[in-house]
Amino acid sequence: MSLLLRDALLLDVATGEYAEGDLRCEDGRIAETGRGLRVPDGTRVVDLAGAPVVPGLIDAHVHVTASTADLGALPSMAPSYVAAHSARIMGGMLDRGFTTVRDASGADYGLADAQAEGLIRGPRLLFCGRALSQTGGHGDLRGRGRNDRDDQPCCAGVGRIADGVDAVRAAARDELRKGAHHIKVMASGGVASPTDRIDSTQYSMDELRAIVEEAEAANRYVAAHAYTARAVNRALEAGVRSVEHGNLIDDRSVELFLRHDAFLVPTLVTYWALKQEGRAFGLSEGSWRKVDEVLDAGLRALERAARGGVRLAFGTDLLGGMHRHQSHEFRLRGEVQRPLDVLRAATAGAAELVGMAGEIGTLSVGAHADLLVLDGDPLRELGVLAEPKHLRYVVQGGEVVASA
Repeated sequence: MSLLLRDALLLDVATGEYAEGDLRCEDGRIAETGRGLRVPDGTRVVDLAGAPVVPGLIDAHVHVTASTADLGALPSMAPSYVAAHSARIMGGMLDRGFTTVRDASGADYGLADAQAEGLIRGPRLLFCGRALSQTGGHGDLRGRGRNDRDDQPCCAGVGRIADGVDAVRAAARDELRKGAHHIKVMASGGVASPTDRIDSTQYSMDELRAIVEEAEAANRYVAAHAYTARAVNRALEAGVRSVEHGNLIDDRSVELFLRHDAFLVPTLVTYWALKQEGRAFGLSEGSWRKVDEVLDAGLRALERAARGGVRLAFGTDLLGGMHRHQSHEFRLRGEVQRPLDVLRAATAGAAELVGMAGEIGTLSVGAHADLLVLDGDPLRELGVLAEPKHLRYVVQGGEVVASA
């Protein structure tokens, strides 16, 4: 299959500059760019008449199995039912221009393989399996009155409980055995978990370091859920590559991000959505009341990190029926960042985080042919990315997979 986009404005996200020219895709890759490219036999030609073209978007924090905000309900659902919901959720992400996503717990090799083989329609899926959680941590979704543990691998779920250095090593190795692209660890309390406090730290430093060591031994990395500066700083000192959320970071956090060359993945839109709609989509009253603790701090944390030079990636962390708000993250970040910087976080920045720089998040020759054709300039108005109606074409692997 060959596709030629004629007369486009091709964005280099590294420089923030457009170049007039053509772009040709072949065998799923960007084959060449330039003016007046020849048209090989059998090539589909799309005349763009000067429309902007940007790399396909990357969401570095999603939960494609989260068809409800009541994450504790997932294990009681049939895996086939969860998979059907996941296919629908992933298809919606692709329609919004996200051609690659990093799942932050819940998805497994089955969904990733199904997408890669064309059995389901959706973004390229980078998965971690289940997140590692201490007893009573953010990945332990049992209420206070429930004492049994259901860690059956056949059932859906977002977390697995492991306590102690030996146990967390075994759990990390098990997720890596199943092909995890990264390991997720719960390093602080959270909103959706019923028995912890948001301001708690979770896992000992020895446990965190053991998890990082296992990931690095497999040439993988660790992403840590953490909110407060205390939790974030412990995770960074233990060697994690990315901190998810980080709403309550401080100046010391910024220093540690820079020292360890780590990434921050803010997820502003999920708090915005949870506050408005969380209870309607299964969030408990107790969890809903926790949202205020992190909602207002998110933008301040992003501004602090951006000003300090922290490497940033785009993430959303939406649940249930709130997945439809995914693109609104662009508008929220635009309150404190330039449009180009927000777009970089969703392309080249996220690509660097997941270890695929030069492969995705770019229009460079040789990269995967994942790109968007827009009806406006996102560097002037972020609303072009915040509202999917502005997507003329979504191209994934050199094929048009969605069009206006």
